[in-house]
Amino acid sequence: MLSFKHRFLFIILATLSANLSAQSWQTKVHESVFEALAQHTETEVIVVMRAQSNVSAADNISEKNDKGAYIYNVLTTTAQNSQRDLISYLKETQTAYTSMWLVNAIYLPHATIDIIQSVASRNDVAEIINNPKSRKEDEIEIDNTAVSNFRSNVVSWGITKTKADSVWLLGFRGQNAVVGGADTGYDWLHPALNRKYRGVLSNGTISHDYNWHDSIHADTASKGNPCGYDLKMPCDDEKHGTHTMGTMIGSTDTIFTGMAPDAKWIGTRNMDVGNGTLVRYVESWQWFIAPTKIDGTSPNTSLAPHVINNSWYCATTEGCNSSNFAVLNTALENTRAAGIVVVVSNGNYGPNCKTTNGPPAFFKKAFSVGATQITDTIAGFSSRGNVTIDSSNRLKPEICAPGAVVYSTFPNNNYGNLSGTSMSSPHVVGLVALMISANPKLAGQVDSIESIIKQTAYRLTTGAENCGGISGTAIPNNTYGYGRIDALAAVKRALKFVRTPTVEIKSADFKLFPNPANDFINLVLSSATQRSYSIAISNMAGQIISQQQNNYGASNQINIANIPSGVYSISVSSEQGVSTKRFIKL
Repeated sequence: MLSFKHRFLFIILATLSANLSAQSWQTKVHESVFEALAQHTETEVIVVMRAQSNVSAADNISEKNDKGAYIYNVLTTTAQNSQRDLISYLKETQTAYTSMWLVNAIYLPHATIDIIQSVASRNDVAEIINNPKSRKEDEIEIDNTAVSNFRSNVVSWGITKTKADSVWLLGFRGQNAVVGGADTGYDWLHPALNRKYRGVLSNGTISHDYNWHDSIHADTASKGNPCGYDLKMPCDDEKHGTHTMGTMIGSTDTIFTGMAPDAKWIGTRNMDVGNGTLVRYVESWQWFIAPTKIDGTSPNTSLAPHVINNSWYCATTEGCNSSNFAVLNTALENTRAAGIVVVVSNGNYGPNCKTTNGPPAFFKKAFSVGATQITDTIAGFSSRGNVTIDSSNRLKPEICAPGAVVYSTFPNNNYGNLSGTSMSSPHVVGLVALMISANPKLAGQVDSIESIIKQTAYRLTTGAENCGGISGTAIPNNTYGYGRIDALAAVKRALKFVRTPTVEIKSADFKLFPNPANDFINLVLSSATQRSYSIAISNMAGQIISQQQNNYGASNQINIANIPSGVYSISVSSEQGVSTKRFIKL
């Protein structure tokens, strides 16, 4: 029997425990979510799961397609396993949701306070954040021309300034490279873009499967959209996307606006008349890693682009802040780990220092691009480093490219000029396509591509701007980065690139992913395994249940869909010996 004193103490402790429990779920919910619920009975939220994948092993994979398959398998396996119980709860409560895997998270478009409390109280949930609204990089309202400004027999000045036309004379025009655009959509019927769209097949038929994705599913802004929603084919609801794509690949017989006129393009719409959300941006990057059919089925990582243009940002005034920076940053880094170059506009908030302040431009691994004028001087609007919003003080931008009064495509067969760092980053995307066209071994080698572009840039300095304690006369600096891109120098350097495995794999050894696995496992073999080799899968009793003979260079994806769940061993045998590893079939 407890004494009065002990009973009183027990009550106090129980009360404190209850209060701490009540507070614990609240500490997982960002204040912006509570602010939204104070005005509405429901709000959009992103539930970030505690389990997040470590994808660093992708650095040890050389082939781009293998990188993409690895990233897709690891991320989707983590999402499926960790989200299963929460999704069951959401179904039971009839709560609408969208599962995401590029970042292990679940989007709830209509979350009430009761649902938020229940979800936040779960141990498998790390935090609940808002779904901030964001927008494309605004064009600078100077020197813009009407859409009727049509000129024939023209080469856009950015092409000649960066010497992309000299690269064409070497025979490299972007052939065999694929660029991706995430923007306001695209006028795919524009004569400068149509024949470059990957959905236009060689026999003249059209297929939008694996070539187009619309991340705008509903009228969340309550203002309507001229193109509509959930589009089954490309459409540009503004003009921004068509203009940026024209700078990447646009051309006709007489008009050349694109850096890589023979590259193919695919695209997503991630902005509703110029306005996006964090979920839409993540969804677009996710689709680029594993493009799908229009109905969202049959993802195929081998159809991912080599490089993606991102002419958008999310300002703090629109809800992007320290509570959700990590989600976008993780999405960017995972996309990059899949062997895709992620090129980003640096922002239009110059001319002062410390104006690179919106994601994704300020992220460490974003390849951010500032804007130069035809005189090779920095555009006044171009954002400068150093980055202070996350206290990193890192240097930005990485590089600069033409971005003032850039002539390119507009919807409805028109052309016109726009200015902004949104016009700069597509020049860099086109350059990446030229480099891969010249040397296909660069495909998937993101670090090497970025390094070549920086090291071959035309050096630009300034004695008038010293940002972040770095002299404007230093290379790199916070005004120009490493300088303005030089396509000819970059391609010449690219031709000398030789791909080598990041990590040497001994003799007959191999790497295995994903593990655990569902339907397929992938092998990365030692370069020493030159001739034929055999693969055998055995159960824990030592019985061989699957065996096949392969040749080096053949597909190393093994179908395990028909074997029961459990633990197995897989052996690779060749002239170099035998290597065995274990894996789990889910």
